[in-house]
Amino acid sequence: MRPEDFFTEPEPDPLDDFGITSKPRFNLKLVRKLRSGPLAQADDVEAAVALARLVHDDLEAFGTEGGEELTEAQMRESLLALRSVLKRMGFDNFEVPFRDFKTFKSHWLKNDGYGSWQARRDILNEIFEPLHDALAERESEALSTTLASAISPKGRTGWSRVDEEIAELKRHFVQARTPQDYRNIGNDCVIVLEALSRQVYDPDLHLRDGEEEPPVAKTKIRIDRFIEDAAPGAENAALRKLAKAANDQAQAVKHRAAGNRREAGIAADSVILLANILRRLEDDN
Repeated sequence: MRPEDFFTEPEPDPLDDFGITSKPRFNLKLVRKLRSGPLAQADDVEAAVALARLVHDDLEAFGTEGGEELTEAQMRESLLALRSVLKRMGFDNFEVPFRDFKTFKSHWLKNDGYGSWQARRDILNEIFEPLHDALAERESEALSTTLASAISPKGRTGWSRVDEEIAELKRHFVQARTPQDYRNIGNDCVIVLEALSRQVYDPDLHLRDGEEEPPVAKTKIRIDRFIEDAAPGAENAALRKLAKAANDQAQAVKHRAAGNRREAGIAADSVILLANILRRLEDDN
């Protein structure tokens, strides 16, 4: 389950010749169901991971560049649902010192968050990052698959967004049965690569003079530049080849007409191992 699963796709307007539709609508009914008990389509751990990420990202958008997706009332309902599902899971100590966007603003004004987007990010990270880590750990313990595991005793990268997408990839692989399911594993692999692209590429460090920052979807370019700077020299060329191969395998599975378990598993193993290699490179620099 991902944050976007708390939204419903808009119905196309048959009278609209241009094919323009309204943006996805927040599924308030689903959030209220989660508040009262586990969902039929996802266990509490999976739902909590997605809702925590949605709430964190939307609060950050409100406190920085704007563009939040939820209304004041929807954020209030989401935080209530998050508290409820976490309480069912035994996370009794999780507290958010505000109820909605308005009270979040009051909180940051009292805590040196005025005039600084980074200060507001730091406030949110202090609240939510320990939760993301704890949920990733719980999910890692609960999810058993035949896919690759890191040699690290942690069993995850510690990059919460990346770990969330890897967990989703593993869950879908366990559930996959049809050629279409295995082809969709390629989509999940690409999403993991994009999460890695967003995580490791820093334009302040990796952008050269005269270049424009490549978009997140240009995963090969961004990850290759990170490896080039973290492990320079011809002796590390194999690392860059590994990253390119992982990207190529994921794209091949995504676009294959009929997927199969072996090819999907190889692609999934590749991006999971790449994630842990990139984390090791960052830790050693």
